[in-house]
Amino acid sequence: MKPLVNENAIERDSRHLLAKDFLRLKLGSRRLYLNRGLGPQASAIAARVSSLMRERRRGEGNRGGAFELRLDGLPALFARCFRRGGMVRFVLSDIYVGAVPRPLRELRVSLAARRRGIAIAEPMGAMVEWIGPMVYRGCFLTRALDGMTLWQFLQVDDDRLVRLQVIEQARRTIDTMHRRGLYHSDLNLHNLFVTKIGESFTVMILDLDKARLDPPPLDSTLVHENLSRLARSARKLDPYERYLDSFALGRLTAPASED
Repeated sequence: MKPLVNENAIERDSRHLLAKDFLRLKLGSRRLYLNRGLGPQASAIAARVSSLMRERRRGEGNRGGAFELRLDGLPALFARCFRRGGMVRFVLSDIYVGAVPRPLRELRVSLAARRRGIAIAEPMGAMVEWIGPMVYRGCFLTRALDGMTLWQFLQVDDDRLVRLQVIEQARRTIDTMHRRGLYHSDLNLHNLFVTKIGESFTVMILDLDKARLDPPPLDSTLVHENLSRLARSARKLDPYERYLDSFALGRLTAPASED
């Protein structure tokens, strides 16, 4: 029998990583958690992120809240402003409620996941703007990656062999995630990112907003939930199998015992 999740130990580990490598800055109603190497530009980053959070224009990502952030003297960053989906977006849009802000929680999970060797975009910071008691807007920062989401890649690359190679790489990334105890909760074709390291493609995992870390390996029920969620998203995006036929989808989402 798999041991019970030791959430306290995982939380302590993530808090230690956050305290060790990140600054915590108070800027009026804003709280900025920032990689120490970016500290000299903290005010400029905070101002730019605040501006992005208030912009109504659509950015990248399935909710349109992701934007590239470039400032002189800094590496290219990617800012994902938290925006709601579903019908609630027409009422609250970018407003959240909670004692532990979701961007801060995602930063902790991301730091611990990266330490486990899970292929994710490098977390660089998070910002929370408090509107009132337990009411906030938020944004999450990563180092920018060159490439595109798996969904974008499938639409632009018409070489079936190359597509299958990238799909196999995506599946290896997902399997590693599961072996090392990460439950994503919202795995979809927008949250898998295709990039190149040297001459080879690799696939990274994005958006750990709803993710959690368990002692590895991940329970088989949760593995099934992740893969089923991914399969549903693929069929919703590509109902007529223009980019992902049944064979390719099976390679990406079938349980390991069926591979």
